[in-house]
Amino acid sequence: MMSVLFFIQKLIQYIYKLKPNLFSTMLLTLLSFVGFTVLVAVISYLATRKTNENSSDGYFLGGRSLTAGVIAGSLLLTNLSTEQLIGLNSDAYTDGLSVMAWETLAAIAIVITAIFLLPRYLKGGLTTVPQFLAERFDVTTKTITSGLFLTGYVVVLLPVILYSGSVAISGMFNVPENLGISHTASIWLCVWGIGIIGGIYAVFGGLKAVVVSDSINAIGLLIGGILIPVFGLMYIGDGSIMDGLSILTTQNPEKFNSMGAKTDSVPFSTIFTGMMLVNLFYWGTNQQIIQRALGAKNLAEGQKGLLLASFIKILGPLILVLPGIIAFHIFEGKIDSSSAYPLLVGKVLPDYLVGFFAAVLFGAILSSFNSVLNSSVTLFGLDIYKQHINPEASETKVVKNGKIFGIILALAAMFIAPFIANAGSLFGYLQEVNGIYSIPIFSVIIIGFLTKRVPAIAAKVGIISGSLLYIISQFLMKPYFVDSAFEKAKAAGVTDVDALAIIEADAYPHFLHVMAILCVVNALIMLAIGKIKPRETAFVQKYTEQVEIKPYKYVNQIGIMVCLIVVAIYVYFAN
Repeated sequence: MMSVLFFIQKLIQYIYKLKPNLFSTMLLTLLSFVGFTVLVAVISYLATRKTNENSSDGYFLGGRSLTAGVIAGSLLLTNLSTEQLIGLNSDAYTDGLSVMAWETLAAIAIVITAIFLLPRYLKGGLTTVPQFLAERFDVTTKTITSGLFLTGYVVVLLPVILYSGSVAISGMFNVPENLGISHTASIWLCVWGIGIIGGIYAVFGGLKAVVVSDSINAIGLLIGGILIPVFGLMYIGDGSIMDGLSILTTQNPEKFNSMGAKTDSVPFSTIFTGMMLVNLFYWGTNQQIIQRALGAKNLAEGQKGLLLASFIKILGPLILVLPGIIAFHIFEGKIDSSSAYPLLVGKVLPDYLVGFFAAVLFGAILSSFNSVLNSSVTLFGLDIYKQHINPEASETKVVKNGKIFGIILALAAMFIAPFIANAGSLFGYLQEVNGIYSIPIFSVIIIGFLTKRVPAIAAKVGIISGSLLYIISQFLMKPYFVDSAFEKAKAAGVTDVDALAIIEADAYPHFLHVMAILCVVNALIMLAIGKIKPRETAFVQKYTEQVEIKPYKYVNQIGIMVCLIVVAIYVYFAN
């Protein structure tokens, strides 16, 4: 093993020392970008050409034939995109290792999904998460939930993915200068390029085309993503990875503390409250994510895919956190944090690898876009069109109208995306805004699984009250208390930036704490309604026998192992 590691390090050191003028950099960049992108498209086509795309299961769930590898790969690429690569590394540049909570707690949330939620989803033969709510409560509850999902996807996710991806691609290829166009024109060009290609994958290929392309890109992203910190450490250590790591940890010890301060973007206390709930919603109930596991050929394969994804998430900080800390060291904390990752890539990555990394990044952007789009098509086709517009529609017609909706959705997102440039600091704000629908939906689903007599009216009240209470908390009460605290600080002559940050943190609970509080309140409201006016008959979920639901025999052991590894990481880096 040591000899293999030694060989790999020597190979990387050789590549690192090569001179870019040995190649025509621009030509090599373009060829590697186009070549990798075309390769993914061809393999996706060959892998999906025999799938029956005219049936609901064939189009929306890949024929319920997905195996562990493609499920894990698709989950990884659906989750990762430019928002995470740039956003989390930006937070790591400022706060250090404490932001790894988004990745490490995700691993635990995926384990819980594999053990608790997935068996119930597959037992009911579900295609969408809201389908369960129709069975457990009523059709109106399902429709409200689908509407919330679609609103979040259309208004928030799709345009943001397109815009952030276009900024990255435009910058990496220096599109304005090379094509002689303005920055705005280059954003429009990239938005439409990404949107059209992503739309073709998602709308015309169905879920199987999405997950196959995701799986290939996942390999590329792991390689490309790890190359950035590898070359970054070699840059610091003058060609030696270990020397670079030693210098980084010795000179920046404060950045390697897993215990986030209350002024950090992820205070340590939040991992015991809203942070876990947000991850459970995202990995366990978000249609965009869980649809991959719903397409599993059987429960055991789905659980293996989720467990594999959980191990990959443990490695996530190497790609999403460590580069930000490396950038802090190299640029001595003197640059804007949002520029940390792009500038680091340009600083440490050899020119002749830029094309490959751009292709991988392009794949990650496409993955997030087409995954959200495919989930939106699924929700509309099955939960809106089939349920309310044309109940008598054949499966072929449902798929056809779902595709039409997907095209309209993609076009709308492509028109909206370029205008996000005028929205200011949108990305940090979005994490908070998503709580309007995430926690209410999560609390209703969990109550639905854990109880048998809570009625449909309780679910409707839970969704509405959860959304309203969160809006009142974050957009009315929080600004009032924070502004009042700042006014008192100003009157007292407080001007120090660090002191003001503490004052802001103390003025109102962190939004992740608020999410946890409201989730409990929401659950209590629903349980109280269930106590006062319970269902006439207890809910019993039926086994549809669409897939085998015998669990993977090692799911509990591996799940416990993942959780222990996460705890060990926190203990090791606790200062």
